[in-house]
Amino acid sequence: MLGRNIASMDNAYIKQQSVKEKVLARRRKLLFRRLALFGVMAVLVSALLVSTLVSRNAQLAAKKEQKAKLEHQVRDIDKQQAMLRSEIKKLKDDNYIAKLARSEYFLSKKGEIIFNLPDSKKNAQEEDVSY
Repeated sequence: MLGRNIASMDNAYIKQQSVKEKVLARRRKLLFRRLALFGVMAVLVSALLVSTLVSRNAQLAAKKEQKAKLEHQVRDIDKQQAMLRSEIKKLKDDNYIAKLARSEYFLSKKGEIIFNLPDSKKNAQEEDVSY
């Protein structure tokens, strides 16, 4: 068994089988290359889709935060608008205008004396402040 010399047969069938084996080997090699290329392309497409998904998720989160802020601003503006509408209704009342003029601009009725008293809350806050 150590030194067996085996001679190969050199006929058409053996040559044909040899060529067939080479063709099959070449086809396997090309198949492997195609599958590898397809795998690389699949990984690239998957990576692209995942990155797109992540970026869209981040954009969606930012838009939700922006929406929440804008809704808060809308509520504040609605409150302010309601306050201004009530102020408009009050300004149509002559008694309210007279009271407002007396308190804000120190106007008085004929024969009325106005005393300006300091506000106790403001004085307490001013005394607490130390420089």
